[in-house]
Amino acid sequence: MSKKLKSHSGAKKRFKFTKKGKIKHKKAGLRHLLIGMSSKKSRQAKKLKVLKDVNEKVVKLNLPYGN
Repeated sequence: MSKKLKSHSGAKKRFKFTKKGKIKHKKAGLRHLLIGMSSKKSRQAKKLKVLKDVNEKVVKLNLPYGN
């Protein structure tokens, strides 16, 4: 009997897969000290961003059944 691989529970909460298999994540910097930030910068930080190829391999190891 083959064993299933476990997904990393922290990675499950932080990353989502697109339909083409790329990985989306939330940008950092929206927790505190927001008064000094321009509204344009805070608006752009709310959008999800696609992960770079360098980090994508590590995330795919942690999420084996993601896509």
